[in-house]
Amino acid sequence: MSTTDARAAITRAHQEEWARVIAALTRRFGDLDVAEEAAAEAFATAVERWPADGVPPNPGGWLTTTAHRKAIDRIRREHRRGDKQREARLLYDNDDDLTEPLGAVDDERLRLIFTCCHPALALETRVALTLRMVGGLTVAEIARAFLVQETAMGRRITRAKAKIKAARIPYRLPSAQDLPARVSGVLAVLYLVFNEGYLATGPDTDPVRHELTAEAIRLTRLIRALLPTDGEVAGLLALMLLIEARRTARVSPGGELIALDEQDRDAWDAALIAEGHRLVRERLATGEAPGRYQLLAAVNAVHTSARDVRDTDWSQVVALYDRLARLDPSPIVALNRAIALAELDGSEVALATVDRLDDRLAGYHAYHATRADLLRRLGRAPQARAAYDRAIALAGNTAEIAHLTRRRDQLGQHH
Repeated sequence: MSTTDARAAITRAHQEEWARVIAALTRRFGDLDVAEEAAAEAFATAVERWPADGVPPNPGGWLTTTAHRKAIDRIRREHRRGDKQREARLLYDNDDDLTEPLGAVDDERLRLIFTCCHPALALETRVALTLRMVGGLTVAEIARAFLVQETAMGRRITRAKAKIKAARIPYRLPSAQDLPARVSGVLAVLYLVFNEGYLATGPDTDPVRHELTAEAIRLTRLIRALLPTDGEVAGLLALMLLIEARRTARVSPGGELIALDEQDRDAWDAALIAEGHRLVRERLATGEAPGRYQLLAAVNAVHTSARDVRDTDWSQVVALYDRLARLDPSPIVALNRAIALAELDGSEVALATVDRLDDRLAGYHAYHATRADLLRRLGRAPQARAAYDRAIALAGNTAEIAHLTRRRDQLGQHH
């Protein structure tokens, strides 16, 4: 077998099987550290052997069995001097539970996700742990995505695993009454990963990090497959797909952000839009009250239904933000509602709404960018310029800074 074919098979197995292997080992040994190290060793062994021996007929089973042996070797080494009882149990336990059909292990991955997203851990820690344990990203990749030194990110993940062990966070699915709150915690983690990819922060990163948006979508698809009736899971997936569909149209060749109203709509991904719309329609058809992600997905469905920005149904967008504001009365929702309101009732009305948010959003670049845009439309150039300056100073994304700078520099040219 060619090395290239073997490499492709290993890459595919890593995407499809990493979380399964970690989940199976965590269930067996009750230790994320042992699971992670053994899984990494099993993949390293595959890199050595598969090019020569060929890809095994059941790659997931091969990797799980190999990782299982590596874990037992490690535990034996560590317990050479001590825990004879545990060693005996490990050796006499048979391997029956490793030959389960893959489908039966699916809920194991869900268990793993809930463990990594446990509310006892800080949000940034949950994000790192989920990307490492469920997504299989390397510590270096996660550190690069979140602009943290690799050693610091490694320590964050190590501390998280230690905390899970010390706090005896159970490796199990939440109870029925805890499930909704815990699912929303998992979705918050995935949405954070997606947003970091969709509009990356930091001066030296690509403005759009496709590997992060793709990973967030992949993990959300996984949760959707495991929790097919959960409306907010479907809503988050739809939201991500409808935003991702516009990715190639969002940044100019020169690296400048292109606003929604200026994007080339023919460059949008029609297949992702169709899938996103279908999910939104399916949720509407259930007649259940939509949650936050479903409403945000519906807003994006309205935007992506319009062949031209002039065809946008702004009254529908404002109505959806009104519903969203009842669920989530945050200043960010109010700001986004005001942007839609400007199209419906004019810039003056929108500006009055935006100005009321000043005390809560003074440190948020999008607040100042929105004000600048409304002031520009109202012909109030000096105030618009000051607002653009403030937005530029606060923005962390190179493409956004380029866009805001161009808008600012065009002020006064039209008068």
